[in-house]
Amino acid sequence: MARLPRLAIAGLAHHVIQRGHNRQPVFLDDEDRLAYLAALRESAALHRVAVHAYVLMSDHLHLLVTPPSAEALSKMLQAIGRRYVAAFNRRHGRIGTLWDGRFRATVIEEGPHLLSCMRYIEQNPQRLIPPTPAGEYAWSSAMHHLGRQRDMLVSTHACYWQLGNTPFEREIAWQRLLDEPLMPDEVQMQTDSALKGWALGSGAFLAKLGASCERPMAPRPRGRPARAPRSETPASP
Repeated sequence: MARLPRLAIAGLAHHVIQRGHNRQPVFLDDEDRLAYLAALRESAALHRVAVHAYVLMSDHLHLLVTPPSAEALSKMLQAIGRRYVAAFNRRHGRIGTLWDGRFRATVIEEGPHLLSCMRYIEQNPQRLIPPTPAGEYAWSSAMHHLGRQRDMLVSTHACYWQLGNTPFEREIAWQRLLDEPLMPDEVQMQTDSALKGWALGSGAFLAKLGASCERPMAPRPRGRPARAPRSETPASP
């Protein structure tokens, strides 16, 4: 099956996944992580991409971003790749590619699906390196959303602002959401949507995107379509 064209739509939130080649580490220490965040901060500002959430794991990363144009997302990540990979290879005495092919991304509808994606991203450490609470992992946007530190990289999404009328209310509400693990099917849905390029949202959202992009937004049901029942011909008298 041919690979679907990557979804990139101006003004909508996108969930981005980048993995190390052959699952090799892309961050060996904190200096690497700081270097990546510096490149991300500079490139996001240059291409006017808003970064709403992120997490850096040892062999992959997740971003939740909104680009101002269809091209801005790719331009931002290409700029980060050129800068970070060259510095990583120089510092660690290696050559060759670092990432597992092109980055993967999809579009997320605002509202519950976007908040679920934020939880998915910031809960990565407590899922993959337990017993690390999301709010205690230094290399994600969780501390920013919990009010524990100001992260100048993060552009807070409107969906987060709607969690409460004051910073305290929003932080408490977000802590409750982070403390509640996503169900396994929700985790799989968030992973598959980004890796396979399927948009994530309501039926109306997917239908609207499909009409504008002229490509499928969700996988087709498996198996052959059901046959229509045959009409019975009345017997002759």
